[in-house]
Amino acid sequence: MIESATGLILRTRPLTETSLIVNWLTPDFGRISTVAKGARRPKSTFAGKLDLFYAADFSFQRSRRSDLHTLREVKLQETHLALRHELGYLQQAAYCSTLVEQTTETETPLPAVYDLLRTLLAHLPKQTPQPQTLFAFEIKLLHELGLAPDLAQSQLTPGTRRIVAVLSFGDWPAVARLKLSEAQVRELRHFLHGFLICHLGRIPKGRP
Repeated sequence: MIESATGLILRTRPLTETSLIVNWLTPDFGRISTVAKGARRPKSTFAGKLDLFYAADFSFQRSRRSDLHTLREVKLQETHLALRHELGYLQQAAYCSTLVEQTTETETPLPAVYDLLRTLLAHLPKQTPQPQTLFAFEIKLLHELGLAPDLAQSQLTPGTRRIVAVLSFGDWPAVARLKLSEAQVRELRHFLHGFLICHLGRIPKGRP
């Protein structure tokens, strides 16, 4: 059975000398894995279409024996080339995509999480890397997972609590306009680190 989807590439890795495994995040199917047969050949029809954070419409044939499906066609929408102009953008994008992989189940619809990552990737290159971008993604993702922190029970200072409210519900431009002191950055980093460890068990490596 051949199905169609729209997705973001979270990860790619070689399967054989000529084939590639592509892990996608999609709104309708959640996280799915596909094998792009022949993708590593120079004249492959997949050439130039499969790389980290690329957005595409694609079709795949479901496997009856495993959760690794066969990639059929890819129509590239966006390469997010601007992310590759600054290491900080890539570090934040890579951490956030890994956090999504760690906290979500495969083949479960994730429209809100997909939209969260999609808008983050579009937002990142619009200003220099900021710590509140990462904090906002973590908090917004926790909300989607039903794990939002109870600020009334926290020991955050009143000013930092107001910042968390914007991080939770503000759009990306509103997050970018926030002015955090060094003390507030340290306070939020420490608070979220402990909260994530408590509820998720671990944090992906490379948290900027």
